[in-house]
Amino acid sequence: MARKLPRLQRVLDAPALFSIAYGEIASSIYFALGIITLRALGFTPLVLLATGLLFLIVSLSYAEGTAAIRETGGAATFVRIAFNDFWGFITGWVLFLDYLIVIALSALFMPHYVAGAFFTKLHRPWDVVAGCGVIAGVAAIRLVHRTRLHRWALVVAIVDLATQILIVALGMALLFSPGALSAGTSLGTSPTWHSLAFAIPLAMLAYTGLETVANLAEETRRPGRDLPRSLFGSIGLVVIIYVAIAVVGLSAFPAKHGTLLGSNWIRAPLVGIVTQIREHVPDVIGAPLQVFVGLSGALILLTAATTSISGFGRLAYSLGEHGQLPRRFGMLRPRTLVAPESIIAAALIAIALLVGTAALAHPVLFLASLFSFGVLFAFTAAQLAVIKLRFSEPNRRRPYRVPFTIGRVPVPSVIGALLTFTVWLIAIATHQGARLAGPVWLGLGLVVYIVVRRSRGEGLLERVVSADEHRGLAEAEFSRILVPMKLGDIGEEMIATAVKLAQDRGASVEALHVIRVPMELPLDAELVDEEERAEASLAEAKLLGADHGVDVEGRTVRARSIGQAIVQEAQDSGADLIVLGSAPRWRRQSRFFSPTVDYVLKKAPSEVLIVAFPQGALESDGSEPQG
Repeated sequence: MARKLPRLQRVLDAPALFSIAYGEIASSIYFALGIITLRALGFTPLVLLATGLLFLIVSLSYAEGTAAIRETGGAATFVRIAFNDFWGFITGWVLFLDYLIVIALSALFMPHYVAGAFFTKLHRPWDVVAGCGVIAGVAAIRLVHRTRLHRWALVVAIVDLATQILIVALGMALLFSPGALSAGTSLGTSPTWHSLAFAIPLAMLAYTGLETVANLAEETRRPGRDLPRSLFGSIGLVVIIYVAIAVVGLSAFPAKHGTLLGSNWIRAPLVGIVTQIREHVPDVIGAPLQVFVGLSGALILLTAATTSISGFGRLAYSLGEHGQLPRRFGMLRPRTLVAPESIIAAALIAIALLVGTAALAHPVLFLASLFSFGVLFAFTAAQLAVIKLRFSEPNRRRPYRVPFTIGRVPVPSVIGALLTFTVWLIAIATHQGARLAGPVWLGLGLVVYIVVRRSRGEGLLERVVSADEHRGLAEAEFSRILVPMKLGDIGEEMIATAVKLAQDRGASVEALHVIRVPMELPLDAELVDEEERAEASLAEAKLLGADHGVDVEGRTVRARSIGQAIVQEAQDSGADLIVLGSAPRWRRQSRFFSPTVDYVLKKAPSEVLIVAFPQGALESDGSEPQG
């Protein structure tokens, strides 16, 4: 059986994941700091610290969920598997709202940072006009060019970290004042209890990006090991830097009858801090510093908008392939990766949010409160799903488990769920945007879900299996899987596919590396380079299997024909399934598959699973052994 399985590529390693996680989470301080200080005043550092610790508790459940469920979709996937498709959709739908708000706020604040870099200010409504242009431009580029997060994440993360450390270092040296931190601050009066309660849900806006990282589980080479490390490392660093930046910000703008950081500089708070630093340094240093912070902030916000559009598309892909959105959203495309419809939808709705809230007295507060509605709902649902899966699927392999467990109950998940639900109730009680617009958004989602399910003839609670969950393979039993190896992206995809199938069925995997010996040489000729490549590929296969609890055996054989060697080894080992990959370059020639794949299909003594990659994918992987 030859099957084309649309797949996201496993290309992300630990450094790339850490870079993406830090860049995503730390980018939100550029628009969140002013919003939080507007209400929390002198308690802003403590609010950010408390919210950061809560965020860290939530990340424990996300780490277990992504390590155990290696699919895109984040919390929506956890909830769908733990409960049913309906609640999975509801979770995904509120997460759509969060992606859209990050897109809108990033685009709205970006022109202000650019203006700050040129020592000027941008006023309403031109920032809204510019923000709409940014969103439209990013969407247009995404429609014609596929972004590769892992290639730019490290650069953006370095720029982000350098900018923030520079502000903290100079701010602590030049601006820090314990007296300024406490000036005008009196709990219950300034800020009032209501303002402080209002600020706590708003502070969740400072910690965006967790869902974006969780959405990359299907594209991570070793999600069981790399995702938890990347999450915890990046979150810990972000919390420390956030608190330090808040201390510097309040030292620059003390909270006496309010703070200018939450009024004059609410849409470019880090530029505001730099303007105060400039007063203590020569202009030859201060002016370039403001230019750097303004332009780097604009770059980071542009990246945040771009990755949020991609995150929106990955979530739409997950919902679409499980019958929760129209089928077109659940299809991968060579040019854009995610469905073009999802990119267009994200851009149009984000622009509508910007335009629709522009007339409000405090549009950024409205959007921030609406963000808290969605993210707190999703965090609570994700943690409940992790708890539920401990009971409903106790034998599911969990490379990472939430620590401090009583019986099967992960205590941090219980505490985190109670805390996020409590803060969600506070948001409903204090935020008009969350109380009114949140339910409206949910109601719209219910209409979409019901229409989609009825058009497909499926029940609201019915579990819909995606195309790449292999309907035909679901009934088959495999005890031994043979996967021919080669170096490169396709080789990694094939061993990952074999390991996943073996993990689901308790099967073993044999990784076979065939060294093709030219006719002019004897079979036992010395081929040092080929032997080293074979050893490297088999070692990588065994490591991946060990990460996922699958027994992977390695074997190297020499042969004149790779196809004949694969067939012979399948016969000798009694393999039930052979997993092969087909590179897109062969479809530009007269044949669809390579000669090796053609031969195996004709002669194999067992079933053959072929993953055919789309045009434009893995084009650089041009070696012969499989495809």
